[in-house]
Amino acid sequence: MMPHSTPAISIDDAAKQRGISSHIMLKTVLLRDMGGKLFLACIPGDQQVDPKKVRAHFNCRRTTCVNTEEVAHITGFKPGTLTPLMLPESITTIFDHSILQLAEVTISSGSDMAGIMLHTEDVLKFCKPQFSHITKATNTP
Repeated sequence: MMPHSTPAISIDDAAKQRGISSHIMLKTVLLRDMGGKLFLACIPGDQQVDPKKVRAHFNCRRTTCVNTEEVAHITGFKPGTLTPLMLPESITTIFDHSILQLAEVTISSGSDMAGIMLHTEDVLKFCKPQFSHITKATNTP
């Protein structure tokens, strides 16, 4: 367990309070396609999910982020505390391929007051995600 001294208000804030790089934090984004199917996209904390790439992976016409009010209703976790563990079976989890390069990751504990550090291989065993390249391309100067 990696406790925070104050409720985390962002990925960068949580990383600072945990004394780690935001790159090893697992950012989770809940997406929905036009048919109502739900996807949890998991990417390194310093990246952004590309909904178009998630859509292409699952062969959907359109995917959008689930609004903040619905996240808690659907998952039981408020935005900012969403963990890839203990989710309804109706949510399909997809990880960005780059996560496989990390020995350890931190995930939300379900609370904004702590995170959990785990070996990446253990997270993969628990989540059984699909994999694809789902982050937005970064602009290098």
